[in-house]
Amino acid sequence: MTTILVTGGTGTLGRLVTERLRADGHEVRVLSRHTLPYAVDLREGGSGLEAALAGVETVVHCASSPRGGDEDAARNLIATSRRAGVGHLAYISIVGVDQVPFGYYRSKLAVERQIEESGLGWTVLRATQFHDLLVTLFQGLAKPPVMALPAHVPDQPVEVAEVAGRLADLALAAPAGRVADLAGPEVRTLDSLARAYLRATGRRRPVVPVPLFGKTYRAFRAGGHTAPDRALGKITFEEHLARRFGEGAARF
Repeated sequence: MTTILVTGGTGTLGRLVTERLRADGHEVRVLSRHTLPYAVDLREGGSGLEAALAGVETVVHCASSPRGGDEDAARNLIATSRRAGVGHLAYISIVGVDQVPFGYYRSKLAVERQIEESGLGWTVLRATQFHDLLVTLFQGLAKPPVMALPAHVPDQPVEVAEVAGRLADLALAAPAGRVADLAGPEVRTLDSLARAYLRATGRRRPVVPVPLFGKTYRAFRAGGHTAPDRALGKITFEEHLARRFGEGAARF
């Protein structure tokens, strides 16, 4: 039995990774800012992080925030992991962090570089956006009477449970470096995904594609955050919506 620490273990991905590893019989410690006994802010590190890592063989690093602080958190995690003798650090990143000049993506890429240079055994898996993220995005965009979306932007969402299963398998294996990306089953236009969400939730909104400008928009429009050759996910966005909002969504 392996002792594994999952950072961000109460989050959308980390919770499922934790459940999977425990189901396989491993001792899993959950680290988050507010969950005892390992309530630790990775950006600050300290004795709490040292206690969480004592005796740990593998770390699965899922903790992340688009509001910033990921690089500081990774720096503290890596330094403390080295002192604790951790043998394997597995990290979840995002497809396109090296293609799309978006601030959060740049931070994720910087964390990848830190991990590669850490001296620890490491594995990095990049995945496309989760279905859950798109639902959250569309929930916000559907509040006004008109649903405005960036024009001509593709997306390739993936089911978070599929990513969790892959990440758990990688964590239990030997360090593998940068592994092949994991993407959802379909590359779709953002407006088609939005219309699927509206149908599934019974909302009526005009969907208006809005052209934008700048390097980041051009990179998204070019599909830098998709991986058509790695469409290994099985669950479509409509299937996710049906499970979440009712089976009627699957008919559209």
